[in-house]
Amino acid sequence: MALCAAAHAAPSFDDVRANWRSSDWLLLARDGETLQRTRIDKSARRGDWIALAEVSPALREAIVVSEDKRFYEHAGVDWRGAAAAAWGNLWNTRTRGASTMTMQLTGLIGDESRKPSGRRSLAEKAQQTVSALWLERTWRKDQILEAYLNLVPFRGEIIGLSALSQTLFDKAPSGLDEREAALAAALVRAPNAPYAKVAARACLILRDMQSLHADGKQKAADPCVNLDSYAQLTLTRTASAPSYARGDDALAPHFARRVAGEVHPAAGARARSTLDARLQRFARDTLARTLAELNARAHPRNVHDAAAIVIDNASGEVLAWVGSAGGLSNAPEVDAVLAQRQAGSTLKPFLYAQAIDEKRLTAATLLNDAPLDLATGGGLYIPQNYDHDFKGWVSVRTALGSSLNVPAVRALVLVTPHRFAKTLVALGLPLSQAGDYYGFSLALGSADVTLASLTNAYRALANGGIARPVFALADHPAAPAGTRAFSPEASFIVTDILADNNARTRTFGFDSVLATRTFSAVKTGTSKDMRDNWTVGFTSRYTVGVWVGNADGAPMWDVSGVTGAAPAWNALVNYLHRRAGSRAPDAPPGVVKTRLAYQDDIEPARDEWFVRGTQMDRIGLTATAAAATRTVRLDAKAAKIGAPTDGTIFALDPDIPPARQRVWFERTGGGRLVWRLDGKPFGHDARAAWLPWPGRHVLELVDARGETVDKVGFEVRGAFAKTAGPASK
Repeated sequence: MALCAAAHAAPSFDDVRANWRSSDWLLLARDGETLQRTRIDKSARRGDWIALAEVSPALREAIVVSEDKRFYEHAGVDWRGAAAAAWGNLWNTRTRGASTMTMQLTGLIGDESRKPSGRRSLAEKAQQTVSALWLERTWRKDQILEAYLNLVPFRGEIIGLSALSQTLFDKAPSGLDEREAALAAALVRAPNAPYAKVAARACLILRDMQSLHADGKQKAADPCVNLDSYAQLTLTRTASAPSYARGDDALAPHFARRVAGEVHPAAGARARSTLDARLQRFARDTLARTLAELNARAHPRNVHDAAAIVIDNASGEVLAWVGSAGGLSNAPEVDAVLAQRQAGSTLKPFLYAQAIDEKRLTAATLLNDAPLDLATGGGLYIPQNYDHDFKGWVSVRTALGSSLNVPAVRALVLVTPHRFAKTLVALGLPLSQAGDYYGFSLALGSADVTLASLTNAYRALANGGIARPVFALADHPAAPAGTRAFSPEASFIVTDILADNNARTRTFGFDSVLATRTFSAVKTGTSKDMRDNWTVGFTSRYTVGVWVGNADGAPMWDVSGVTGAAPAWNALVNYLHRRAGSRAPDAPPGVVKTRLAYQDDIEPARDEWFVRGTQMDRIGLTATAAAATRTVRLDAKAAKIGAPTDGTIFALDPDIPPARQRVWFERTGGGRLVWRLDGKPFGHDARAAWLPWPGRHVLELVDARGETVDKVGFEVRGAFAKTAGPASK
């Protein structure tokens, strides 16, 4: 009676399958594809439940040959095998045990699975026999074999075929060949046996399988050739692999950590994220290719890390999150999407948007890109631009499009660091200090930001100036109303500038990698000493941010705003819009387009957008500003060095290739005068360009007799002096 009660207590196949728990939790893509497998239960290694149809025929055959040759013939108990085992025991002969897979399964699904291993008593054997007979009456053969393969212990902590095939063979159970199947089946009988014993057992299984298919006409090749070494090589993976998540089961490790911090998943849990699996895979591979190209042997750039994030503009759902890419990272566990780093020039669009909102500037306003004295502890701080030292008077459109530094500082003088810092915080940027702490360097990106927060701040521009949070899980709440950071008018005008390829030509040229096949608005940035390079921008549907650099903080070599992150950003944007184009935003009611002309052709005439009420059709300089601009200092009676002034500190712009930056020497007065730099002749033109090199320098103006007419000292500070790696070219 007790035996019958125990048999009737056996669970159903559906119950066993439903109660199965993987030792991992799974991060799923928005369509249900597995993105990341993360181990939670450290007591055992279990994979997903594998349906019998997903198991290779070779493995099914190997298990039956090894464990239960008459599996499809008996009704739970192999009486012929039991009789042979009893006869062998009577004569003290070692024989194969009579336990069938069904009998073993009763131990795996019942209370016996929690008992210590060892010889069973007669009562326990009887109970196992009755349970096996009952299981065969209530379960189908395919269900018994499927449950057995999922529940049987293999080697070490590995339980079930899914974990075994991924750990030992790095493939799904459906792909196991005959040799792999035999090795797996051999482990059932002796999970922790030495390599040689497992190989010998696998050899017997392979020969039994071969004999089943032999036609008697031709002798097959020995399947056991080199099996010893193969078994040793394969089985060593169980000791060295911390997790069997590899390949497409490890597409988003950093994002998975972020999600785990929010939901605290248990073993066997599944969390459906907002990520797009195809996009995630493309972003990861694109960043890896970018790093490989930057570190080509001919011109290595010493850049080993990259990160990217893609956000849906409307919903705020994160569609791709690559925290680290490439195989050369010195800190691959660092999530570069969340690491705080200096923003460089990527903050300039927000500065100009605020200045336009405050009606302090328009897109047509002229700003003087000329030497500007900034209060520093060491002297004058004079940012450098591209192939000339200064551009003179430029419009806000040109200043932002070409990423000119001095005009940005002049704009911050109008806005004030204090108010600008408040705007950045409203956008979600993690500023740790008030604006006065950063001072005017805040215009050039001295604050630390994350790629995630910076990209989402650009999304605010794409959404007409409204900042909203991002979402990582598919079951997120509806997007909140958000915080208005800028007016629709200022957002539209800044977006129009960032999308204007003509506005950026003075720095980046006409044929720039920033130009995409469809509408996009984009900005680059590089932090001091070339430690971080950013490209962030948006289309009508997506906002994309890319960072390249070194997670350990080491500087890159000769990486500019358009050679670092920009190519990967361009590839992502074109991939996102490979089937549907991007449309420029419609002009809000509060802006007007006006035909504009500049006095003295400071800039070409054009159609320009204005906030309604601030428009103008002609802009020129005041008499004082024009006179200062036209001063050429040609007075021959007083030869003198006009630029640089004594004590000047030139700060090289890391966002621009060093070969494209120049310091210009200018003199007044005529006659036969020669420049002498650091004691060596340099030239005799009244205006001469010098490729800057970090350090302190002495510039002299020498007359025909070799006497010094004038002398100044200046300093160059920047990112291009390095003690390792190839010399700059």
